[in-house]
Amino acid sequence: MTAKTEADAFVRAASLEDLQASRRLAVRVGGHSLALFLEGEKVHAVDNRCPHMGFPLDRGTVNDGLLTCHWHHARFDLESGGTFDQFADDALVFPTQIRNGDVWVDLTPRGDWKEYRRGRLEDGLERNISLVMAKSVIALLDGGEDPSVPFRDGLLFGVRYRRGGWGQGLTMHTCMMRLLGHLSPEDRPRALYHGLSAVARDSDGAPPRFILSPLPDTTVDAPTLKRWFQRFVEVRDAEGAERCIVSAVRSGVDHRTLADMLFSAATDHRYIDIGHPLDFTNKALEALDVAGWGHAEPVLSSLASGYANADRMEESNSWRNPTDLVDILEGAFEELPHALDEGRGRRGEWTGRKALIPVLLGEDPQAIADALLGALRRGATEAELAGDVAYAAALRIAHFHTSNEFGDWDTALHTFTFANAVQGGLRRVSSTELLRGVFDAAMSIYLDRFLNVPPARLPRPDGENRRPEELLEELKALLDRQQRVNEAGDTVARYLYGGGDLGPLLSTLGGLLLREDRNFHTIQAVEAAFQQYSMSIGTPEGVHVLVAAARYLAAHAPTVRSQGQTYGIARRLSRGEMIHEEG
Repeated sequence: MTAKTEADAFVRAASLEDLQASRRLAVRVGGHSLALFLEGEKVHAVDNRCPHMGFPLDRGTVNDGLLTCHWHHARFDLESGGTFDQFADDALVFPTQIRNGDVWVDLTPRGDWKEYRRGRLEDGLERNISLVMAKSVIALLDGGEDPSVPFRDGLLFGVRYRRGGWGQGLTMHTCMMRLLGHLSPEDRPRALYHGLSAVARDSDGAPPRFILSPLPDTTVDAPTLKRWFQRFVEVRDAEGAERCIVSAVRSGVDHRTLADMLFSAATDHRYIDIGHPLDFTNKALEALDVAGWGHAEPVLSSLASGYANADRMEESNSWRNPTDLVDILEGAFEELPHALDEGRGRRGEWTGRKALIPVLLGEDPQAIADALLGALRRGATEAELAGDVAYAAALRIAHFHTSNEFGDWDTALHTFTFANAVQGGLRRVSSTELLRGVFDAAMSIYLDRFLNVPPARLPRPDGENRRPEELLEELKALLDRQQRVNEAGDTVARYLYGGGDLGPLLSTLGGLLLREDRNFHTIQAVEAAFQQYSMSIGTPEGVHVLVAAARYLAAHAPTVRSQGQTYGIARRLSRGEMIHEEG
């Protein structure tokens, strides 16, 4: 195969005489729609679709070398195509030649489009321009880029450009990345768009975060750094805590030891900030699993202020009165080492979930603490016990009655996502300190008991045989109407009890989440439910977890769906559709 010469790359576009007569022409060449402009003696060829939203640029205005689109008034340098308005991309321009009275154009692609798109993604993050982020992530994934690359770009942007550190935006971003494998290929860019947009919104208008340096030439060992770290968090010294984190990372402390260090501070006090700091910690660790642990310093240090500034439930009336739950927990924690030692030789024998769940959902907090200790003595592992508590927390959502106040959905949600994060942490590192979080989650389940008075019924197999595809379409239609909570749960249960394949159901639930405007708690609910279901596939418990997710999603749908409209525009532009031609 011989290489083309530069001259071979040019194709005829139009007659120079025709262009001189009108000073501009819209032409179709080699599958490209081009706008030709005659500016003085120079012929310019520009892709005729405005890179903002596709309006024909031949209907714009040229003045002093500037091309202005008449739809949203984006301005471009006619020579280079560069835009002066960051909501628009640079316009594509093509070299031209005049040959024998005709205009010839070279349509050969130029430049590194992948680097350009990553740069534009950064522009969108910096300026919180959703359409730019949507177009960039669609182009990157359609072009074969690994999703971890734009995910990493968003992660590093978020931890550097929000002084408050890790927050809701980065949590949503990580949740979306973790959902990716369950989604249809068409929905994967949309998930990243939601996550990236959440990061940009969380950082918009916020001052940057200046990351502290580690201790100079430190030889301090990991146990000492951990003690210092806990001490600084205890006295609410965020900067001291942050320097311990970056020093531990720089000194080469392994991932599990780092996780143990962070989780210790998140559980030194009871259920701090209704579980968010521990959940954020788990998500930051999961984010590094994707983006690479070489980014641990900026990512993990972003958590420090969350620990130091958190509310502590020891200060909360509901945890102290009429029953002092903190006192019960402190007594249980004294017994933890003994319970673990007693049960260590019986690991693998735990089968007591069925008996434990009614206790966790009961009304005696002392009995709850005793039952958890008993499970450990009978061989339950830390992660198994955390899974049992997470399932009980999911049941609070599955049993949530719609006669409750709407805001109480979030009360149950906080407990569930906290319990899920505790289990995620314990699957990463076996830690007696983190195990305290299992007991905290159990007490929060106890406090949430009023949300199940009366309890909504759990769907049961009804023997009705309906096609799985029909049930999925019914689920989509239900979430087009407000508060179809019980019906959505019933439909998911009917699908699973009827033997429907898991993949299409998870893909549908994920797609229904993505079509709504972003809601932090709804994203948390669905991602945590998918994680819990992955450990209970094919069981009634797994059905209950996905019923809980469907009910929560249905309670918060439909939204205005404006974010989906923005994404839809970007997707249609990527397909070459002419949006401006619709009536």
